[in-house]
Amino acid sequence: MNAKVRLYVDHPLGAGQTVPLDRDQAHYLFGVMRLAVGARVALFNGRDGEWQAEVAEASKRSGVLACVEQSKPLQLPPDLWLIFAPIKKARTDFIVEKAAEMGAARILPVATDFTNSERIRQDRLQAHAVEAAEQCGGTYVPEVAELQKLSALLDHWPEDRQLMFCDEAEVGQRLFLDAVQSENPPTASGPWAILIGPEGGFSDAERKRLQAMPQAHVVSLGPRILRADTAAVAAMTLWQRALGDW
Repeated sequence: MNAKVRLYVDHPLGAGQTVPLDRDQAHYLFGVMRLAVGARVALFNGRDGEWQAEVAEASKRSGVLACVEQSKPLQLPPDLWLIFAPIKKARTDFIVEKAAEMGAARILPVATDFTNSERIRQDRLQAHAVEAAEQCGGTYVPEVAELQKLSALLDHWPEDRQLMFCDEAEVGQRLFLDAVQSENPPTASGPWAILIGPEGGFSDAERKRLQAMPQAHVVSLGPRILRADTAAVAAMTLWQRALGDW
């Protein structure tokens, strides 16, 4: 019988492996979910797939789970980064959650010339990525990077990583990904990134630099200007449909 509760753990998983629980995990499993010794819990760590485990020891402040059998192999997402400028707290949380659900391999907040929010809580956003994977059945958790300047990220941009540059100035233009899809690899496969701009849009200097990059592909997201959180979901949907694993 498969478990109804899924839990991310930062611990190796495998046949016969025991997993100690910290105080918060024990409280959730035994205080909130009311599990007892012998109950099943689905575990994943982003490396070893999903494992069915049984509660071997249970108390208010600690506990031990024992791995029984693997229920899912590790399912890696495409090599896709989502790059975005942080916005209001709840909407930034939304972007991270949806990026984790939709198959981003890495999530990179960046400060642009017109970014309104200049600080983030990286640990809180990483926790949102973990929760998204727990809830949607994922076995991989994308890294949420620390906030960095967009200019610094572009200074060290990998030569082999293509960039889908979602530019609100191109609203109403034809979607470019159809053309990319028809090209020969590595353009149509391999490492990619999606860049979503801030609420105030890109500056002229940023737009000029991005358009000059040989890896950059300017894309319109349709006939309407979208909010940043909506744009992130729309862009990932279009990329996954054209070049991803959907």
